[in-house]
Amino acid sequence: MRRLIYLLPLLLFVGVGVAFLRGFDRDPRDIPSALIDKPAPDFSLPPLPGYKEGLSNATLKGDVTLVNVFASWCIPCKAEHPIITRLAREQGVTVRGINHKDKAEDAIAWLKRNGDPYASIGVDLDGRVSIDWGVYGVPETFLLDRQGRIRFKHVGPLTPQVVDEQILPMVKHLRSAS
Repeated sequence: MRRLIYLLPLLLFVGVGVAFLRGFDRDPRDIPSALIDKPAPDFSLPPLPGYKEGLSNATLKGDVTLVNVFASWCIPCKAEHPIITRLAREQGVTVRGINHKDKAEDAIAWLKRNGDPYASIGVDLDGRVSIDWGVYGVPETFLLDRQGRIRFKHVGPLTPQVVDEQILPMVKHLRSAS
């Protein structure tokens, strides 16, 4: 019994060490989403001032769509913006935006400076719709099928590797599936 008392701290230390080391094997951006293969949440967001169309779950049906949650104050959003622009312009992917907790004038100026690849943009000023989507922070990107079901989620800025290895093959598959 006495030996067990002396070994208990050592076993506890080893157990914590193993759990800690296993954490290094996981990608911190690999956050599971409970919404995969489910319809987009019910929502309706107003457009940015001067834009014709906002964003709602009704506008997410009919085409394979990429929904990008972004903000003008988000530095990684600026890094991924050329990639999103290429997806929309060169690959023909419909991209819609959720402008997250941003001032309208800042978002409009940011889009004028960096280009506007979005078919429509909804303003999520208080962040409630983003929470319904399971957004942890910006940028986050979702791929939806023609029925408006979420098929893929990417946390963090998109990279050419993610686009080439995951998004474009999935877009091709989803377009040919229906």
